[in-house]
Amino acid sequence: MRFTTRFAPSPTGFLHRGHAFSALTAFQAAQAAGGRFVLRIADIDATRCRPDYEAALLEDLAWLGLTWEIPVRRQSQHLDHYQAALEALRARGLIYRCFRTRKELDIGRAPHGPQAAFEGAPLPEAEQAERLARGEAFAWRLSLAAAREALQGFESLSFIEEGRGPEGQSGLIPARPDLAGDIVLARKDVGVAYHLAVVLDDALQGVTHVIRGEDLFEATHIQRLLQALLDLPTPVYRHHRLLLGPDGKRYAKRDRAQTLRELRAAGLTPAMLQAELGLLLTQ
Repeated sequence: MRFTTRFAPSPTGFLHRGHAFSALTAFQAAQAAGGRFVLRIADIDATRCRPDYEAALLEDLAWLGLTWEIPVRRQSQHLDHYQAALEALRARGLIYRCFRTRKELDIGRAPHGPQAAFEGAPLPEAEQAERLARGEAFAWRLSLAAAREALQGFESLSFIEEGRGPEGQSGLIPARPDLAGDIVLARKDVGVAYHLAVVLDDALQGVTHVIRGEDLFEATHIQRLLQALLDLPTPVYRHHRLLLGPDGKRYAKRDRAQTLRELRAAGLTPAMLQAELGLLLTQ
């Protein structure tokens, strides 16, 4: 199978150096392998994603010198695909309605890094019916207990890491989906959550190598479980170190990291930025 990798930004803000580092890492890997580089727009969160941010990120990536296959896959245009997979999991008893809030469970929103491992169980049908009749919000959670039973344990699950995890992990890695707990696969306001969408998209786009920052290394464990449950291929993973700013923190939108648009306005050229990132990539 031809080497295929991707870059999947969310249009919730403008791209910064960290995005450029990750996008160029994947793009250069595809070029070196004579393979494919695909772009995916992760725009399932309609409350935060904006068309102007999407237009800006496309402009920024082109300015960097990247090219990608057309058409670009936009997650918001494929909600029915995700719903079909969710229904298949529901029919097998692998997911359940959870009415507890993030605050009650003290679980953050972002998929980066380890989270509190919550394992629950479906409420009695009568109580669910009452809550639904009152219009209470709920999330569809993956049941680790049901998944463990369906697969007769998780011992056979593993993935190949060609890069490194946060603690230097590499090679054949045993998957530990139990560390993540019963993750959310969909909510009422967002028809699909990150983990389910990403494994379906990677399979559909023929991604053979997932190249991304090491902050997403822990997410690989639960994504490996979803691949097994949905009978999807498992890509090779290549996590790279995070690009850090002068303060020692990784570049992040929420910290208002200097954007590529601002760098352009300050006179930085694509060649200058690529040279800067290229030096970092060879370290």
